[in-house]
Amino acid sequence: MGSTAPESPETRLFINNEYVNAQSGESFAIHNPYNDDVVAEKVQVAGKADVDAAVKAARAAFKGPWASLAGPQRAAMMLKFADLLDQNAEKLSTLETLSMGQPAAAATRIIAITSQAFRYYAGYADKLQGESYPAENGTYTIVSYHPLGVCVGLASWNATILYTGWKIAPALASGNVCIFKASEKSPLGALALGKLVIEAGFPPGVVQFLTGAGALGELLSSHMDVNKVSFTGSAATGRKVQQAASKSNMKRVTLELGGKSPALIFDDANIENALNFASDGFLFNSGQVCVAASRTYLQEGIAPKFIEALKERFEAASAAMGSNPREESTKLGPLADKLQFDRVMGYISQGKKDAQLITGGSRKGDKGYFVQPTIFMNASPNSSIYKEEIFGPVLMVKTFKTEEEAIELANDTSYGLSSCIYTSDVARALRVSAQLEAGTVGVNSSFFPTIRAPFGGSKQSGTGRELGKAGIEAFMESKTININLNA
Repeated sequence: MGSTAPESPETRLFINNEYVNAQSGESFAIHNPYNDDVVAEKVQVAGKADVDAAVKAARAAFKGPWASLAGPQRAAMMLKFADLLDQNAEKLSTLETLSMGQPAAAATRIIAITSQAFRYYAGYADKLQGESYPAENGTYTIVSYHPLGVCVGLASWNATILYTGWKIAPALASGNVCIFKASEKSPLGALALGKLVIEAGFPPGVVQFLTGAGALGELLSSHMDVNKVSFTGSAATGRKVQQAASKSNMKRVTLELGGKSPALIFDDANIENALNFASDGFLFNSGQVCVAASRTYLQEGIAPKFIEALKERFEAASAAMGSNPREESTKLGPLADKLQFDRVMGYISQGKKDAQLITGGSRKGDKGYFVQPTIFMNASPNSSIYKEEIFGPVLMVKTFKTEEEAIELANDTSYGLSSCIYTSDVARALRVSAQLEAGTVGVNSSFFPTIRAPFGGSKQSGTGRELGKAGIEAFMESKTININLNA
């Protein structure tokens, strides 16, 4: 079995480099989705007074000690924080596993990716350049780039600590300060980071952690002294964030809102490779991944054998499901909580009416929120399982005849976050990639974001980009200065 659970997980808010109880007086408990044991009681819920205190501390830090630090000094703290993440990976991964059932191996991998993000953006901290343009009609032009100010990160529960790297790291590297809100489903790992913030040497108010549900997100998104919100979560909640930001002070917003991503598998594909990604790749984190290719389209010639092989893979995964996610060998954990379990089972129940069930379709065992890896075929085009993001181990399969038909099917969605193409024809891969209405494309693999390149979607999968150079540019604004040389 993995490491023992922390004896007393931190449940207080982290404001101005101190752990404090919420002024709201409200709290909630976290239950382990593997066995429903209580993991933590009295996790504090930040209210308006707590938000105001955090924003005030953040603004003071932004105008005070943080503003006086040069890029190399900010980078040094970020690098120290990255080292501390690695040193505390076992404890942090255990908190994620206990909170939302993420297998230990996956949680540890995610923390390693997070520390990489802090190191990557630390490298930018002393390399933020401006621009200058030769004089034209007696005017010399300079463009400088500046931090926005107080930024907020709102994270979904499927990879909480990962989002600290995607949101906090670029904000700090560009000179901003950040308030981070984890989901109420998985707040413990984020709260534990407060101690590491202090140890890394960040001044009070630079990085803060609040906990709570949607009401807290509303308070932060609508706060008049917040300059930017970066949100990862559902499209429905993203709309609320956008509206709150617009109705308050028109703060900047970046939205990553999930998807209903397609995988196009052509008859010239490496079948074994495509099977690996359509099964193990899709089922990573029990399908609770925003880029999961939950719509698989098969060219007719390979469909019968592929479906049979895929069914065998899913059933093998189901047979292995049910072990404690804290075991290093566990690949598939339970869904995050009862609410998510009920949601996914509701889709499955409807799917049995609207599509052909190939395998799965039930709860696995009688303990924990485990759902059998499930495959539906030929779902009605207007059915909820075909159109909506399920966020669980439920795959849609459909066949196609031609490349043109495959592209049409892939683009028949309101989402546009990711997509996958499986083919041995490079020209086809590039041709189809250009026509897919998605922000990211994986060729002969599932798509997983990398720190060096922009990540984000089109349509209702959000606005703006995270990661890469675009990720740090999203936390800065330009200032154009014209100098009259004839004065």
